[in-house]
Order: sequence, then structure tokens, then C-alpha cells
Amino acid sequence: MKPGKKINYKALLFSISLTLGCLFLNQVLGKAIDGPAGFENLGFPLIRLLFFISIGLLAGQLIENMGWTRQVAVIARPFFNFSHLGNRCSAAFTSAFISGVTANAMLLDYYEDGRISKTQLFLSNYVNQFPAFFLHLPTTLFIILPLTGIAGMLYLALTFFATLLRTVCFLVFGRLFLPQHPDKNKIQQAKDRAAKPDFRDIIKKIQLKMPTRVINIVIWVLPIYTIVFLLNMNGFFTYLNKAMAQTITLSIIPVESLSVVILSFAAEFTSGFAAAGALMDAGVLSVKQTVMALLLGNILAFPIRALRHQLPRYMGIFSPKMGLQLLLSGQLFRVLSIILVGTLYYMVA
Repeated sequence: MKPGKKINYKALLFSISLTLGCLFLNQVLGKAIDGPAGFENLGFPLIRLLFFISIGLLAGQLIENMGWTRQVAVIARPFFNFSHLGNRCSAAFTSAFISGVTANAMLLDYYEDGRISKTQLFLSNYVNQFPAFFLHLPTTLFIILPLTGIAGMLYLALTFFATLLRTVCFLVFGRLFLPQHPDKNKIQQAKDRAAKPDFRDIIKKIQLKMPTRVINIVIWVLPIYTIVFLLNMNGFFTYLNKAMAQTITLSIIPVESLSVVILSFAAEFTSGFAAAGALMDAGVLSVKQTVMALLLGNILAFPIRALRHQLPRYMGIFSPKMGLQLLLSGQLFRVLSIILVGTLYYMVA
């Protein structure tokens, strides 16, 4: 969307109509939703998602117009200078330690303003998987370690090294294939940093850009999030998980490990780790077999969970085409890095 582009009210009306139509069909043909449960499980999460996307867009506008890009980017500046990604991508990376949605919204804002290229956006989104690992670490750490002990520690270490490996690869790729000075209009940027920010001008720019961008994101997020929610509520992803687990894992891992992978698919990951810990404590699985089962469950289950939980966010923020490209390619690189690290562990352990 170019700055100044008007809101597409026809698309907004179609989006709302499609969403209402999907909800109506679900009430008739699927698992019906009552009012309070619908707001708690669909309405509130959707409002929260749109709120954080809006906060991300606002943060990007403020950081850029207030001349704070260099200050926010200072934490990762050496790495992003090395990779030719620039200060704006570094600022989004720093923000990803707080919120991945905010970081992606900032990248979208910079891209639509022509301040970063499409290649920079993709690479920066991939690199932001590194702070995302730490963003979820406090929750996973205190679930995995009590349930699986040393096998859980090895699993976390291997997934961390996989994340680190692909992050380094992306930074090196940027170093080799991006221009040496990716930030455009450097002279103008220097002038902007020297000048004092005009708050009235900043507010005016935000008022011009924000409503249009938020509404155009709502156009995509509203129906996509609703459709994914309805599919999940009616058991589509559970069925897909079980079907894939039963057809794929029998020829790859021992039968003793099958329950770990199936539980990783069919339920939240806590069940998979609980099963792994129980089998290991009972002597059915060795530490090495437990680690390999957990890695395989991660490889097979996580992409499906990403489609279920992240697809509406990515397609809503970046547009359906770019969002799907980012999500699928990011998951492909994640799976390949875990396969590589897991293979190395299997060979040397």
C-alpha cells in the first residue's frame, strides 16, 4: 500500500460479509458457537491481535519519524551492519524480543514506505526467529525440564543451535547478496537526525497513514483468522495431525516412540513431553531415542501448528501471498536446520 492510498470500502464490506457468512455456515453445519464462548475464544483474541498489529505500526511510525531508529537498533547493529540489513531491520529485531507481531508490523511499515527492500524484509523476518526462541523460552523451559530432564535439556540445546545456525546463515547471505548500503537516502536521514522532530507534523503523518493501513490489515485478518479458528474448532487440524503422524512416523522411528509423536501432534506439546518423560523413566526409551523422538515430533508437528496459529497473522499483516510465502519458507528453513542438527547429534551421540 502506498502512502496516501484510500481505504477500499468495498473490500472491507466483502471481508465482513465473508466472515459473517462463515460464522453462519458453521452454526448450521458445524459445531455451533454460543455468544460468551464465541467472544472469549474468537472475538477477544482477534481484537488483541489487531491491537498488537496496530501498536507495531504505530511503533514503527514513531521510531522512524522521531529519528530513534539508530538508538533502537543499537543492540544488534554490528550484526545487521555486517549483513547489510540496516538499522531499520535491526530495530525490528530488537522489538521481536518483546513481540513478534510488533516486529512484523514494523517491517511491513518500512517496506511499504520503500525504506527496506523485499529481500531485507524476508531475511529480517527469518532472523527474527532468533528472538522468538527466547520470547517463548521461559514458558517452555519450566515445562520441558521437569518432564524430560536431561533429554529435555539436550532437546532445547539442539533446537537453539538450529536457530543459531540458520540465523548465521541468513546474516551471511545478506552480507554476500545485499548491497553494501541498503538504507536509502542517507543524506536525508542525516539531515532528519540533525533536525528536531516536529510533533505536529509527526501526528499528522500518523493520522494520514495509520487508519488506512489498519483497515486494510483488518480486511485480511478478519476472515482468515475466523476461518482458521472454525477449522480448528471443528477438529480439522487434529484430524490432519493424527493422519500425518500415523502415516509418516511408523517407518522413521521405533514403535515405542510413536506415542510421543502422536501426542505432540494431537495435543499441545506438553502432552508429548510428558509421554516422552514417562517412557524414558520406565526404561522403554534411552535418552538418545527420547531426544530424537522429540525432534521428530517438533519437525512434523510445528509446521501444522504454525499454519493454525500464525497463518492469520502473517497473511493479515503482509497480505495473503507474501504472508504465506514468509510462513512456508520460514518453516522450511526451520525444519531443514533441525534435521541437520538432529542428524549430527544422532551420528556423534
